[in-house]
Amino acid sequence: MNKIGIIIAREFNERVRKKSFIITTILMPVLMIGMMAAPTLMMLFAKGETKELLVIDQSSLIAPNLEGDGELVFIPSTESLEQARANQDVFGVLWIGEDIVDNPSNVKLYTNSSSSMSLEENISSQMERIIEHERLQRYDIENLEQIMKDVKVNVTLTNFRNDLAEEGKDEEATSSVIAYLLGLVLGMMLYMFLIIYGSMVMTSVIEEKGSRVLDVLVSSVSPFQLMMGKILGVAAVAVTQIAIWGVLVCGLGSALLPALMPQDVMQSVEAVQAGAMTSAQAGIDADMLSAISFATDTGRLVMMFVWLLLFLVGGFLFYSAMFAAVGSAVDSIQDANQLQTPITVPIILALILAMSVFNDPNSPLAFWGSIIPLTSPVVMMARIPFDIPTWQILLSLVLLYLSVAGMAWVAGKIYRVGIFMHGKKPSFKELLSWVKQ
Repeated sequence: MNKIGIIIAREFNERVRKKSFIITTILMPVLMIGMMAAPTLMMLFAKGETKELLVIDQSSLIAPNLEGDGELVFIPSTESLEQARANQDVFGVLWIGEDIVDNPSNVKLYTNSSSSMSLEENISSQMERIIEHERLQRYDIENLEQIMKDVKVNVTLTNFRNDLAEEGKDEEATSSVIAYLLGLVLGMMLYMFLIIYGSMVMTSVIEEKGSRVLDVLVSSVSPFQLMMGKILGVAAVAVTQIAIWGVLVCGLGSALLPALMPQDVMQSVEAVQAGAMTSAQAGIDADMLSAISFATDTGRLVMMFVWLLLFLVGGFLFYSAMFAAVGSAVDSIQDANQLQTPITVPIILALILAMSVFNDPNSPLAFWGSIIPLTSPVVMMARIPFDIPTWQILLSLVLLYLSVAGMAWVAGKIYRVGIFMHGKKPSFKELLSWVKQ
């Protein structure tokens, strides 16, 4: 164990001390927040120049009701279509047919430069509103438009879970939208960590094998000790990164977010968390309230990161053992591509199965995908935000870690033979024979 500890420390220190690790770990949460805020900032600050649009309205119904804004100005025109199209000083011409109310397709837009989807959507939505108003007027019913507005209603659905109440948890569950987004993020995170850090183990083994360093190392440690030291060392790097992210997220959620939110909103969130009112009674959008409630609930955040660490470690040990075995059996990255296909396919399949979770987190496909060790790390992390029964999570963990022990034994058999093999890429049949030796 002392020898394994030395190898773990060497692998851990080599990667943690790199500037790339420090930058990624510290800046990744900031970059994620920036990426989420980027579309909004772009829409606020990336406004185009003002566009003047001549409107030839043969129906005389649409043009007087079109409303311009800072980017688009409507100019009614009595010119002929040919004369208006010859005008290069404006952005374009909007021609509206006489029967536009009965034939909404009888409208054409001529532009002197490329148009945009937002501009066309602006024109279409305004015309739809005007045409609907004109059609309502034909019924000659007093205040019909107001009646139609009064008839429209938005239903706010509050979800209560009987099974959670029986377990002593809060009755009001996390909204499906928040569970979907959280499950998507966690599932993608597991997928990326398994691929990136697993490949890191394989690459390290190939490089050391190519430089004949392994031939020297195995004179002091057994091949199995060397393999496990490498795997556990890289696993410690992944755990460190997740733990730092967890501290940052929990700290921002419990300290910074309440200070930034309006006091009345936070009071409503606290009342919902205490069970004094529902999200509908609070008068706040249910999804927004649920998101704030989850982000400020330190206990739930910590528990979520605990599950994430457990499945990350289990999934990483399971797959990195296979990656290490493949790395020991080949002499170059190119030779490893074919052998690592059976490893990457289940990880990709796990991501595909995770997508089915969002339609029904309790379907047989989602359940078995979260239980079978080949796919359980990714699929289960996508299911956990939906407040599934705890016994399913524990069963998945037990099966996963039992499979880790079996896979480490198989990988160790391949590793102890593969590190001494040079000049030939083994077949799958030869790998199986190494396991039987």
